[in-house]
Parts: sequence; C-alpha cells; structure tokens
Amino acid sequence: MIEFLKCETVRKQIAEKRKNPNTDQKADSQKCIEIATKSSLREMILPGMIVIFTPLLLGGLFGPKAVAGYLAGVIVSGVQMAISSSNTGGAWDNAKKYIESGRLQNTEIIVYSNNENYINSQKLFYDKSSKPYKAAVVGDTVGDPLKDTSGPSINILIKLSAIVSLVFGSFFQNSFVFKGKMRMQSFA
Repeated sequence: MIEFLKCETVRKQIAEKRKNPNTDQKADSQKCIEIATKSSLREMILPGMIVIFTPLLLGGLFGPKAVAGYLAGVIVSGVQMAISSSNTGGAWDNAKKYIESGRLQNTEIIVYSNNENYINSQKLFYDKSSKPYKAAVVGDTVGDPLKDTSGPSINILIKLSAIVSLVFGSFFQNSFVFKGKMRMQSFA
C-alpha cells in the first residue's frame, strides 16, 4: 500500500512536469518522505501495543510468576537476537568494504604462460564489476538496516517490557484472575 502511494505521488509529479515542461519546478521528494513517515508510525502501533499489553495480560491473568517467566524469555531471546542482528549486519557491511579495498583474491583464475610448467604468480583480485561484489552490495543493503535499526530496536522492546512489568508489579502481586486455580495436583 505504501509503495503504491509513493509511486502514485511520483507519477503525478511526472505528469505535472510533462504538462508544464518550461517550469523549473523540481520533484517534491518531501511528499514521499511524508508518506513513508506516516505509514511507518501507523505500522508501529500494533507492535507497540503487543509489547505493552503482553505483560499486563500475563500479570493480570496468571500473576507475577508468569510475568517473571515472560521477562526472562524476552531478555534471553532479545539479547541473542540483538547481538546476532548487529553482528550479521556489520559482517555484511564489512564484506562489501573488503572487496572495495581490493583485497579479495580471485583463486578461480589461474594464468598459464606458454611454458606449461610455469604458472604466473600474479594475484588477481575481484573488482566492482564482479559477481562477489554485486552479491556484497545486496548483503550491504540488508546488513545496514539490520545493524543500525533492527538490533538496537530490540533493546527498546526489552526495556519497555521490563518497565511495564515493574510499574504494574504490585497490581500483579495482589490481584490476578487465576489465583491458585491452575496448580497441578499430585497423583499420589
């Protein structure tokens, strides 16, 4: 939906430029930025509500032990995901920089001279027109948002879950719905 709106905005601007070719009016990139910003804020409502209401729901229904288990899971899995996202994104970013620096050696090409027993010792390196570089550009495109936004944003999820749990902790301690009703009975 968001891509459609941006494409329609660009199409309208191109059509206006074709109607008045003598004008020096440049494309209004701010309109596309405005559409993307509004859409991203709108799409953050549901994840934000999930982060806030999950500890409230667990604590209100099952009590503080359920919230403690939830927080332990959020912290352990969140830290692992954040570290993994940041390191993976950084590795993809560094792979492109490594190839750009001219240090990735091409071991697939061996240069032979007229003498069959002599192999040219000249080292060949991948350049910006090679397939590994093109793959590294794709990796960098994925890696930059992964290391710059996805990894650090998980930290916010962990903090927000913990703060909501702490603020409502006394409520969870004193009043929750299934107080003692879901305990396992011994079969002995």
